[in-house]
Amino acid sequence: MNGPTILTILRILLVAPLMTCIFMDNLPAKIATIIIFAIASLTDFIDGRWARNTKQVTDLGAFLDPLADKMLINLTFLALVVMDLMPLWMFAVILIRDFAVDGMRMMIAKTGTVISASIYGKWKTTIQMVTVISVLLNRILNLEPLNIVNTILLYIVVALTIFSGLDYLTKGYKKLK
Repeated sequence: MNGPTILTILRILLVAPLMTCIFMDNLPAKIATIIIFAIASLTDFIDGRWARNTKQVTDLGAFLDPLADKMLINLTFLALVVMDLMPLWMFAVILIRDFAVDGMRMMIAKTGTVISASIYGKWKTTIQMVTVISVLLNRILNLEPLNIVNTILLYIVVALTIFSGLDYLTKGYKKLK
């Protein structure tokens, strides 16, 4: 157990209050939702860099980090679908990509090879987090121009999801050959 792994565990623990607050329709809960999501997102950016820069990469951290990411992002996107703030088909694309990439990574891991996160996957995650914060912010502001921006951001998320997924699957297929 080290600092980066503790941050990853914190991200996992933040999902429960996030899911509680996200469905509340009062201003303090909406603000809390944004703050909790932003803090959880920051832990994602900090923990990996911290672990690599201080040579504290552990098997536990490597296992928990993607799990924490999937819990945070996918449960938040599911909540946005339930609240009719995101189309179900977009969430389905994200979920299918995650299952496909994780399945490929597991198959490759059996050969002793690891497919590390690509720059496209990192961009996807960053845009996903920015998009979620923007959508959550517009629950408070309710601005039509921000609705348009959020729709564009969601389409960018889908495009990056597909592109990064194909990138991982292509790399994985080559490693399996």
